[in-house]
Amino acid sequence: MPALPASKAPSPQRRRLSPADRERDIVAGAVAFFAEFGFDGATRDLAQRLGITQPLLYRYFPGKDALLDRVYQEVYQSRWQSEWETAIADRSIPIEERLKRFYRAYAAVIQTYEWVRLFMFAGLKGLDFNSRYLAFLRARLFERMVIEIRAANGLDEAAPVSEEEIELIWSLHAGIFYIGVRKFIYGMPIPADPEADIDVKVNAFLNGAPAAFASVIDRAKPARRKVAARK
Repeated sequence: MPALPASKAPSPQRRRLSPADRERDIVAGAVAFFAEFGFDGATRDLAQRLGITQPLLYRYFPGKDALLDRVYQEVYQSRWQSEWETAIADRSIPIEERLKRFYRAYAAVIQTYEWVRLFMFAGLKGLDFNSRYLAFLRARLFERMVIEIRAANGLDEAAPVSEEEIELIWSLHAGIFYIGVRKFIYGMPIPADPEADIDVKVNAFLNGAPAAFASVIDRAKPARRKVAARK
């Protein structure tokens, strides 16, 4: 049988979904699409991939910026677990075990194709994904980690958290994130046992960080005394 002319070819059947399911379908498709093609990917191409019209896409998301904000919420906000913050502060468990447990769980979230590639594409595109998420990390995790490491090593918990200490936390955090970059950006081999790799990184960090924290706190004491004397 000869092929139908292009104008007469049957169009694909659109799946009938509830509005809530349709929105979830669009968001999941957008996450996968932008992770593959970057944020320059056109919404008309996304709609085609989803098997819907562009006007239907815009019925749920009035513009690309609204869709990107929803992608950010889906990938970065919704996958964060508040229980991690509680666990980091649980002093009934040694600090090294707390950090290992957290980073094993966290790595399962961030060392993925979508998470890593969206984060890198956002930085290259100049989107605010990175600054928003990194500010979130500092407030919800990094400062808490500094205090807990101080407490575990008998250091002054009340001293203001310094930029030097935050940078040291970054050195651990970035090393774990970079495993995902090696795999999903560079296509390079990664450690065969991810959990063992995290344990080694945490142990190495805790072997040096407390002494560095103590040095930073000691250097800041004269400045704090001067401020207190002026009050």
